[in-house]
Amino acid sequence: MWHRRLSLRLGKQIAALPTCVRLPQALCYHTEADVYGNTARRTYPREERLDLTSDDTIDRCRLLRLVDAYREHGHKKATLDPLGLQGNKVVPELCPSLYGLSPNDTTRHNVSGLLNTDLNIASTSDLVAQLEGVYCGTLSAQFQHLSTREERRWFGERFEEIHGEELTAEEKIGIATLMLKAQAFDHFLASKFGSVKRYGGEGAESGYPFYQQLFQIAAAQNIHDVVISIAHRGRLNLLTCLLQLEPVLMFRKMKGKSEFPPEVHVCGDVLSHLYASVDLKFGADSVHVSLLPNPSHLEAANSIALGKTRAREQSLCSGSYCSECVEPSYPGEKVLCLQIHGDAAFTGQGVVAETLVLADVPHFTVGGSVHFIINNQIGYTTEANHGRSSLHCTDVALMNGCPIIHVNGDHPEQVVKACRLAMAYRHKYHRDVFVNYVCYRRWGHNEMDEPAFTQPLMYRTIRTRPSIPDRYVEKLQEDGVCDPDTFTQAVTSWTTELQDNLKQVDTYVPQATYLKKQWSSVQSATDSITRWDTGVDTQLLQYIGAKSVAVPADMTIHPTLLKTHVERRLQQMEQGSNIDWGTAEALALGSLLYQGFHVRLSGQDVGRGTFSHRHVMLVDQETDAAFVPFNSLMSDQTAFLEMANSPLSEEAVVAFEYGMSIEHPQRLVIWEAQFGDFHTGAQIIIDTCLTGGETKWMLQSGLVMLLPHGLDGAGPEHSSCRIERFLQLSDSKENGVDGDNVNVQIVNPTTPAQYYHLLRRQMVRNFRKPLVVAAPKTLLRSPVATSQLSQMAPGTSFQPVLGDTHAVNKHVTRVVFVSGKHYYTLQAYRELHNIQNTAIIRVESLCPFPAEEIQRELMKYANAKEFLWSQEEHSNQGAWTFIAPRFENVVGKKLRYAGRGVLATPAAGIGEVHKKEAEQLLTDAFMVAKQ
Repeated sequence: MWHRRLSLRLGKQIAALPTCVRLPQALCYHTEADVYGNTARRTYPREERLDLTSDDTIDRCRLLRLVDAYREHGHKKATLDPLGLQGNKVVPELCPSLYGLSPNDTTRHNVSGLLNTDLNIASTSDLVAQLEGVYCGTLSAQFQHLSTREERRWFGERFEEIHGEELTAEEKIGIATLMLKAQAFDHFLASKFGSVKRYGGEGAESGYPFYQQLFQIAAAQNIHDVVISIAHRGRLNLLTCLLQLEPVLMFRKMKGKSEFPPEVHVCGDVLSHLYASVDLKFGADSVHVSLLPNPSHLEAANSIALGKTRAREQSLCSGSYCSECVEPSYPGEKVLCLQIHGDAAFTGQGVVAETLVLADVPHFTVGGSVHFIINNQIGYTTEANHGRSSLHCTDVALMNGCPIIHVNGDHPEQVVKACRLAMAYRHKYHRDVFVNYVCYRRWGHNEMDEPAFTQPLMYRTIRTRPSIPDRYVEKLQEDGVCDPDTFTQAVTSWTTELQDNLKQVDTYVPQATYLKKQWSSVQSATDSITRWDTGVDTQLLQYIGAKSVAVPADMTIHPTLLKTHVERRLQQMEQGSNIDWGTAEALALGSLLYQGFHVRLSGQDVGRGTFSHRHVMLVDQETDAAFVPFNSLMSDQTAFLEMANSPLSEEAVVAFEYGMSIEHPQRLVIWEAQFGDFHTGAQIIIDTCLTGGETKWMLQSGLVMLLPHGLDGAGPEHSSCRIERFLQLSDSKENGVDGDNVNVQIVNPTTPAQYYHLLRRQMVRNFRKPLVVAAPKTLLRSPVATSQLSQMAPGTSFQPVLGDTHAVNKHVTRVVFVSGKHYYTLQAYRELHNIQNTAIIRVESLCPFPAEEIQRELMKYANAKEFLWSQEEHSNQGAWTFIAPRFENVVGKKLRYAGRGVLATPAAGIGEVHKKEAEQLLTDAFMVAKQ
């Protein structure tokens, strides 16, 4: 009854929740959870049955089998290689006799309805000719693997319809003009910057009409934003010809100058990683296009683009986040992700498969991406048959059962049709669609390379053929669409503009493009350390704590959770003490939601927590329905908690969450690893984006990484979060004082209150920095590692250093510094042996290094002669190599090391060895130093 008294004492603030509506199976936790950020999937018409009773139908079934064979296997015979090096293709599945039909039979068949063409009555040979033209030409597709008959029927009809469409003369001239501009740009760079690696688009110029068509269709479909990821091939041309990046900015980079204003202290990035954000208008329609920066690791940016897309949808309150929509709103209706891949990278990089897995996963879906694979038919110098085991580079996409469109890049009009088909499918079904754009590289991997060393025949062919734009213009002239002077003005004007931009290189001052629009509320961190009051009124915290376990009256909670989670938390709120880790986290998240900050927590099984300590998402034991109490925090709630239980992926998911974090500063994004070392699967994203994104691109991220850490006898894996790697990635000063402007903040907190303040500080302060938390495992339920509500009240904040409250200062001759849960081991040993001469100081913040706070603590111990660093990790790991020089150079104290020796793995896998090491490091920490 006491929790009811608590409710009354708080002024009856805990309102009774409405009776839980029993959810249909389609909305249950294991299928479609009725929770914030996840909407029910679309349903499609039931499949029709075919009447197979008449001889006519049986005959038509033979014809239909032939048609279906071309729909399924026609791509194998299609003319996709612009270089013509593939040779003749024999596809046995396309033989009419296989389906009881003779190619020489002159009988006229009723073929109406079998193809979406004007063909009604035809012989077998006529039908074959028609099918060859539609499915085995320069535009083909794979769609018979789609999961529903309705989808297959729609795609086949639309493909056959679009095959017969003719572009207007105006459209053809527009395509030619854009390709000629792209070609002129590449030629201009070659003449002015011949020694610079440009990764030009020569040999893939027909890709630019694809992009332009996509932007135009997106605007017409009322899509608000297009988010793009692309590696280096053709990137510069895309930026200048379509995304309105000033060429002078690019020319500055080529001359070694900065792309940022002179007052900005950043390292910048290479030429082929430039990015843009622009509004494009097409008549009365418009669309905002964002091309994200990318690291040199191929395909790493694709998941980031997905996360950015998803976050943008949340900012627009659309799709999965459309809680107030009268009509159903589906993911992807307002924001589109365009992922541009390279063929070799698409098949070779594991992150591609990880990213594809996210396509239809609740809380990760973006309603379908358009994938455009620039198929150069070669990866660096590796030919396709050495670079993959599949027929097409796009076969990886078959894992998701999505359509694949194949197109010969030598035929720009077909490329435009491929775009129209892809966008039509995506608009109707909101699923991924893939375009295999088969082209070639006119030069090698870059313009400095000689590809003929390894591909002499391919490059002999390439160097004797006209360019794609020139061939297309020649065809238009032959068809009477244009005359030789049609494009002169456009190309001349563009070349003149490039010349003018080149002249401005030395006088042009780049403008700041960062911290604008939704980011205007934050600023760049300074070189000083700031303190932020992150405390909250204790009565409000009690209310939040109680609401975190309030569920509908008829919801059946697991009896163990009822006792150990619900009742225990209410008791903690009543007493205001013994706040454990999970409760402190709930108070931090709930208070941020109360203040209007959205919160997203993702990872594997994060709803309950790997160690079953969180349970912010409860599951009805009778219906399997999920319920997130925090999303019923108050009646006029505007911010919500999104629980994103993720696939068993690290690189793609961490990249996705990074993309979420860079879209808006008022959203706390947290990724939790099941164990600390799981982050190693995402090391590329951590190295190139999380710790380097701001100094390269001026993109702030407040992403929090929770990495359970501690050597508890579990063996080499799942013991350490490799905190030494993060410390090495930081730009903390070894010979100077750190400020807020370090690139990443790394902490190893020892109390729930400290963790509470860290989470709140991420949102309260006026800048964003990634936060890496060496999170606990054994401390989650430890009675010695609890906090009081008073430690979270107004006027309290995160303490970078926690002093010793047990030692008598004048008796201290030895000071031991420690970080993380190892403190409790040392403290227990000190109490057990009644050691009076040793003070234990906790370094809670490792980066930025808290030199001032450490010096302040040291001033308390005038009689101290020994200064040690003790850690449970081995000496070549943990914080030791980071801490030691900073203590000596900045604090002015040379530390003795007390801990394990070196080891090639994070921990011993033999229990006796682990125990012996643990005993020895305690002895080392408290023994008298040898003189």
